[in-house]
Amino acid sequence: MIYEVPDVGSGEQAALERIERQRRALRFRTAEPRRWLGTVRRVLAARAVQGSNSIEGIHVSVEDAIAIAEGEESSDPHSVNAKAVAGYQRAMTYVVNLADDPHFGFSADLLRSLHFMMTDYELDAWPGRWRPGPIWVRDEASGEEVYAAPEAPEIPALVEELITSLREKTDTPPLVRAAMAHLNLVMIHPFRDGNGRMSRCLQTLVLARERILSPELASIEEYLGRNTSRYYAVLSEVGQGSWRPRGDARPWVRFCLQAHYVQGMSVIRRLDESAAIWTQVDALRAAAGLGERTTAALFDAAIGLEVRNGSYRAQLRGWDEEVSQQTATTDLRAMVTAGLLTQRGKNRGAYYGAAESLRAVRRDVLRGRTQIDASRLFEPLDESAGSA
Repeated sequence: MIYEVPDVGSGEQAALERIERQRRALRFRTAEPRRWLGTVRRVLAARAVQGSNSIEGIHVSVEDAIAIAEGEESSDPHSVNAKAVAGYQRAMTYVVNLADDPHFGFSADLLRSLHFMMTDYELDAWPGRWRPGPIWVRDEASGEEVYAAPEAPEIPALVEELITSLREKTDTPPLVRAAMAHLNLVMIHPFRDGNGRMSRCLQTLVLARERILSPELASIEEYLGRNTSRYYAVLSEVGQGSWRPRGDARPWVRFCLQAHYVQGMSVIRRLDESAAIWTQVDALRAAAGLGERTTAALFDAAIGLEVRNGSYRAQLRGWDEEVSQQTATTDLRAMVTAGLLTQRGKNRGAYYGAAESLRAVRRDVLRGRTQIDASRLFEPLDESAGSA
């Protein structure tokens, strides 16, 4: 027996409707191709990878996560953290490719393959294999044992039950199905290492298969990375210290719905802010007499990213514009001369950040940003007021 889907009550239905309205708003904002949209997607995907790995104590910068995703070298490509993020990125790339695969099917072998992609850098994790013995989850701060997973011989049958539930045709809302897939896999804890990353990856895969927007727009991994203590707290509340599949999963489902809502509002806000930043940055670029393609690097710097020769060229390739390393160097130097970028480091180690004029653009756009309020998420919608 695995955890069962709780009844979806009026509160959950209200939350689902609010999230559906967000999805419509996101579709509208991403319907037309915009040059700045590519960068926003890159950053969202990188922050999802960064957030999911940070929960496991694996930390890399957004720039390194983007570099790894684009096949570029990170700042420390041989570190364990970089290898872990690269493995997670491979698995997530596969998830994206499976989103519209007509021959797709959930299976235990698929889970084992994703696990191998994530952890093949660490043989002690038994990449792609079920754990051979018992496993406990401990609170790193206190050293206290907080969860005991089911015994190893139970794993194949429990995973098969999970796979069967994912294959079934059901009226359960996709967001709830994805949350339950995450919960069951993380509670079964079938691997020696990487169970949290695998569970979050599976949740994203379920959403991708359900066409819940593109993974970088629908994933809640960034939110989970920013709210790690709450993530563990609700899992502890549901799990009660050991494998108890008769427990009430409603607190977990509600936590995931809140994560979707807050992350969705955050993405909408970023899209609107990015459009405004791009417009102002492009005006500064034109006033400085720089070519249109340089807006890409200036925008990246304005939103707080480090710009490197390789990342600049990779972004232009995304727009079907190929430039040589020397041309990119010339462009970047021109942006420095124009007082829009500042350079740090030299030669191949050079990277660029926003000069004060670009930082001022971001400050201006972000001025007045308020905290996202999810306090009424599970309250009935007031249609006359157009509840959000």
